[in-house]
Amino acid sequence: MNWILTVMIVALLIPIYEAFQDEDIWQKMLAFSSVASKTSIMVLVVSVLRDDWMVGVVGVLILSVGNASLMLLAQIIKRVNES
Repeated sequence: MNWILTVMIVALLIPIYEAFQDEDIWQKMLAFSSVASKTSIMVLVVSVLRDDWMVGVVGVLILSVGNASLMLLAQIIKRVNES
C-alpha cells in the first residue's frame, strides 16, 4: 500500500510543476484545486488504511469545502479583473 501513496504523491507534483510554468492566474487556480482534491483523496486512503474514520471525515470536509472556497475566490478574482 505504500506504493499507492507514492504514486499519489508523484501525481500530486504534476499540477504544481504546471503552475510554476504558466503565469495565467486561472491555470494556477486549477492547479491548486487539483492539488486540494488529490490531497483529500490521499487523506481518505490513509484513513481507510488506518481504519480511522475521524481522519476520513476531515478528508471529506477538505474535498467539499476546500474546492468550493477556491472556486469562490476564482470568481472574486474574475470580477475584480473585469472591473
